[in-house]
Amino acid sequence: MTPWRFVVGFGVVSLLADIVYEGARAVTGPYLASLGASAVLVGVITGAGEAFALAGRLVSGPLTDRTRAYWPLAVGGYTLTVTSVPLLGFATGLWSAGVLVIAERAGKAVRSPAKDVLLSHAAGAVGRGRGFAVHEALDQIGALVGPLVVAGILVLSAGDYRPAFFALAIPGVAVLVVLERLLVRVPNPAVYEPTRQAPTAGAGAPTRLPTAYWSYLAFAAATTTGFAGFGLLAFHLATHAIVPLAVVPVVYAAAMVVDALAALLTGWCYDRTGARILLAVPILSALIPPLAFQDQPIPAVVGALLWGAVLGVQESTLRATVADLVPVQRRGTAYGIFAAGSGLAAFAGSALLGLLYSRSLTAVVSITAAIQLVALIIFVTYHLRLRAPNRPRPRGNP
Repeated sequence: MTPWRFVVGFGVVSLLADIVYEGARAVTGPYLASLGASAVLVGVITGAGEAFALAGRLVSGPLTDRTRAYWPLAVGGYTLTVTSVPLLGFATGLWSAGVLVIAERAGKAVRSPAKDVLLSHAAGAVGRGRGFAVHEALDQIGALVGPLVVAGILVLSAGDYRPAFFALAIPGVAVLVVLERLLVRVPNPAVYEPTRQAPTAGAGAPTRLPTAYWSYLAFAAATTTGFAGFGLLAFHLATHAIVPLAVVPVVYAAAMVVDALAALLTGWCYDRTGARILLAVPILSALIPPLAFQDQPIPAVVGALLWGAVLGVQESTLRATVADLVPVQRRGTAYGIFAAGSGLAAFAGSALLGLLYSRSLTAVVSITAAIQLVALIIFVTYHLRLRAPNRPRPRGNP
């Protein structure tokens, strides 16, 4: 199997998985609200879920490097995710639903370092930015289809969430089938890695992550702290009746289209210009709250689309840069620590913005702008350190 075929194959896995968990995620805020959650509690639950999804990789990342059990960890994590979502249809109260929301995100913590290492091997042969971007674009097709499916079922079921959650079990089964086929065809994707980056073992293996990596982590954590989650955006859209309930997942789907386009654009730019393209992240993030939290549909939807653009960069180019900053022997750990820092920042940011939202929208806008200014200063200050020393030259075209 060629590197591009492997990248596309893993993209199909993510496409199917996104139908499952992005379909559910599109209505998490309103669903929790229907069970009695306040804005603060929505922020805490969704933030805790993201924290588990990211901070949990402090364990799974080093475990990936130590065991190199890439496929078992990837399959196990996907299994946890695609079973947790349909079980939401059986939830009888707020706390049981909250546990399942967090469990779905925990599945991502288990699989993501291993998945990112598997993908980084193949992407290294075709251009790291483009490889991760194409994977993210396919991923977002699922993120588009899932919310639309949920929206349609909500209309047909008169707002009953259970049939929508049950229907998402079908693509969940398909995820595991495609994973099994990829495993059989390519049991060791490290064969794609350029020779100078091939994994080695023994005393010569590096034990410390480079300074450039830590500088990059500081920037990513800062900008993530000031990034409003869609759970809170959806809560605002639904509880203020800015758009009908069934339209909320449609808005999310539109944001996923923007996500895919932003990933492809920034991935292409990254392979040609390097990390400076990431300057767009704090700038766009600062623009989201003053638009998304208005009471008029047009600016609120524009804010949600900007949210999708920033998420696209975070999920593709931000991840691609990590692989280029660290030696291949430490990639699992690097991805785990990077995600942990980002996850703790996401949790703190979600809880903070949820609290501020319940008190003052002006405070949300001003605090977010201040946080993103700090991120921008960190990026500019350490830009030279963010130059990636391990960027391989891409081969071929998708």
